[in-house]
Amino acid sequence: MARGKTVTEVQIEIRHIMRMLPHRYPFLLVDRITGYDADAGRLEAYKNVTINEPFFTGHFPDLPVMPGVLILEAMAQAAGLLAIKISGHTAEEGSVLYFAGIDKARFKRPVVPGDRLVFKVELLKNKRDIWKFSTRAEVDGELASAAEMMCALRKTEVI
Repeated sequence: MARGKTVTEVQIEIRHIMRMLPHRYPFLLVDRITGYDADAGRLEAYKNVTINEPFFTGHFPDLPVMPGVLILEAMAQAAGLLAIKISGHTAEEGSVLYFAGIDKARFKRPVVPGDRLVFKVELLKNKRDIWKFSTRAEVDGELASAAEMMCALRKTEVI
């Protein structure tokens, strides 16, 4: 996300996120949306990383580190939330965003219990039902991970 660009501060908490995304514990990895600007195509959100996360029992017992693939998944969920906010389609009404691709993924620092993982997402391109995003995950303003991600919006049956 370009420096100096801001988003409108909002507080969209977990119950509303659960209406937008189909993910549930232990795979819902976004706790709150804190900023959003549809016109600029940007969203900010976070996840509080706690020692109680189920993956820490095995990754690694004596040196708990959040797996990189889960950081990528969390960034993809934040990107999905931006697409949902822009498009108006939600999991509740039968729309799902599937992770379709990833480029330029990089990891710069480990994420450990006690960290607040802040996601910064910017829409790069949207053509029909394909969305491309620039994503960043930061801890205390320091880059933890970054990637370009693609998602595909699909309709599905609501059960």
